[in-house]
Amino acid sequence: MFRRIHKPIRSSVVAVLGAATLALTACGGNGAASNSDALDTIEPGKLKVAIQPYMPYTAMKDGQMVGLDAEILQAAAKKLNLTIEPQVTDFNGMLGGVQSRRVDISIGGIAWTKERAKAGLFTDPPYYSPPAMAVQGDRDVKTLADLRGKNLGTVTGYVWVKSIKAVPEAKLNSYPDANGLFADVGSGRVDVGFVDPLLISYTQAQRPDLGIQTKYLTPPTDEEVQKSPDLAYFQPYMTSFYVPKEAPKLEKAVSGVIREMYTNGELASLITKYGGDPDQYLKPSPSMTADRRAEDRPADWTAPSN
Repeated sequence: MFRRIHKPIRSSVVAVLGAATLALTACGGNGAASNSDALDTIEPGKLKVAIQPYMPYTAMKDGQMVGLDAEILQAAAKKLNLTIEPQVTDFNGMLGGVQSRRVDISIGGIAWTKERAKAGLFTDPPYYSPPAMAVQGDRDVKTLADLRGKNLGTVTGYVWVKSIKAVPEAKLNSYPDANGLFADVGSGRVDVGFVDPLLISYTQAQRPDLGIQTKYLTPPTDEEVQKSPDLAYFQPYMTSFYVPKEAPKLEKAVSGVIREMYTNGELASLITKYGGDPDQYLKPSPSMTADRRAEDRPADWTAPSN
């Protein structure tokens, strides 16, 4: 929810729609921490996870988390000897739950941004997200110039809000969830929708009646971003899992498992399973390492790659 520039979180009371417990077999492995008491979780041995219904990234089915991000986290929890306790909320609730430490981690297409990094901790990226667009039919949209003056849509709080505002003469249409956005793209009320790329392909398969297609935006150049910094979110971006500031050990442990999954091929298999190309999703842009080093990573950190 590819998920996915960001404006500050709205203050709102987030209704928890459901919660379930997923018990995972305890095991250690590959050097991962086996003492869950030392991982800064709210409760020893438990991992409280906030998600939203956002397939193919996250959802609940028959009392268990499903989706790409869910499977990545389940693999990490198993290696770290943690039992997952999911809580279903909305996107702002996912961010707010971490920032107030009501949950241990939030997952599901969350984009790394400097603003969010000031209020929480980000793991290493489990995958990267190319700049995909949802359009109706064969609409020809490729460049920033093609977006000028168009009706552009995204979900409230997603990374594309600021970028859309930076497009000359474009009108921002903001939605509480992706369903409303896709409906308006399908009807022609919105020319281009910006959401996580796997969600577009998932919706194409689930709702062929909408006539939605996936297009990829030619990313703005570094020079264009220098002139208008908010356009940076039209470039490929890093997704990450979001962890409270009070849980640096958990962030480090999960990041370690993520790097193992790049090396052993687990991430490539999962990306392929959910309709993505590992060459698109598991290779960082050159600037990503520098972006993180300047904000929340040491000088010798390198963005993981397949």
